[in-house]
Amino acid sequence: MQSTICPTVTASDPDDFRRQMERIAKFAVRVHVDLSDGKFTPTRLVDVSDVWWPGGMRADLHVMMQNPFEHNEAYLALAPQLVIVHAEGKGDFIGFSELMHKHGIEVGVGLLQETPVDLIVPALDIIDHVMIFSGSLGRFGGKVDLQLLEKVHRLKQLKPSLEIGWDGGVSDQNARTLAEGGVDVLNVGGFIQRSSDPIASYNGLKYLIGAAKRIEIR
Repeated sequence: MQSTICPTVTASDPDDFRRQMERIAKFAVRVHVDLSDGKFTPTRLVDVSDVWWPGGMRADLHVMMQNPFEHNEAYLALAPQLVIVHAEGKGDFIGFSELMHKHGIEVGVGLLQETPVDLIVPALDIIDHVMIFSGSLGRFGGKVDLQLLEKVHRLKQLKPSLEIGWDGGVSDQNARTLAEGGVDVLNVGGFIQRSSDPIASYNGLKYLIGAAKRIEIR
């Protein structure tokens, strides 16, 4: 299965959100929407009530909040494909997982750089997706720390069916390496959103991970 390029929307207000979403709407098939509370993160992003995406597009919500489960009803109303909460947050993860799964929504967990895989091993049976975070919380940027691929390898050993995402610093300089390293979903922020030609940047990444997949199959 080939890795997926998933453009990210990281917006501070509804107008910024609209601009970013419209910038990728013509070519993206899957979008990664960032939400943050200004507590778990240095900055606060657009409110969950202002989130939307075009029909026919798959949407993943990345919830960077201390208390992510306070907005469960809002997540259900939006009906995304996936909701990612952080292992470092607070609250009843098991109850959240049961509620999302009951409504056909996949459940993901994000791991900050310093958070070990061991923290989530007891819950892997109810987790559909794990996102390795190598970025800057609440804003575009960050550098890819390839040492974090060790987490990808460990998770794939523990649960081969698990979808693995990566957030932070993805560009044409590292997308191929990440895909070869076992990352299924490459969430791409500034490299696409700040590009003078977003669709060319997106297609360039798709080509790179396609090439990476062909090499892997050999």
